Amino acid sequence: MSPRMLIWISSILWFALIVLCVGWEAWWAPLRPGGSWLMLKAAFLLIPLRGILYGKRYTYQWGCMFVLLYFMEGVVRFNDPDGVALLARIEVGLTIAVFLAMVLYARQTAPSRLKAAQEAPGK
Repeated sequence: MSPRMLIWISSILWFALIVLCVGWEAWWAPLRPGGSWLMLKAAFLLIPLRGILYGKRYTYQWGCMFVLLYFMEGVVRFNDPDGVALLARIEVGLTIAVFLAMVLYARQTAPSRLKAAQEAPGK
């Protein structure tokens, strides 16, 4: 998969995670009726957004570790009652998908790989 495609996939998944975090705590299954301040957890996802959209390799590297916080939240809330379990499972799935896309992008854009691709005969 090309690095450009991985940027698109990572960006879409990142936006989906933001929408999930806001929707979860604002409307779908808030901690308290009428919404919860926990929706602000989505604000932290805005920090690396610019670097993800522009394909900054360093952002992808630390973003892989950053998204694991949301993975942990999903795992912890995996068996909660009502609709929370479904939302938690969606969050786990999104975080795994974005993690894999970001790792692949960081791996494909490694300076050593780019240098080897430029030096390879016939390319």
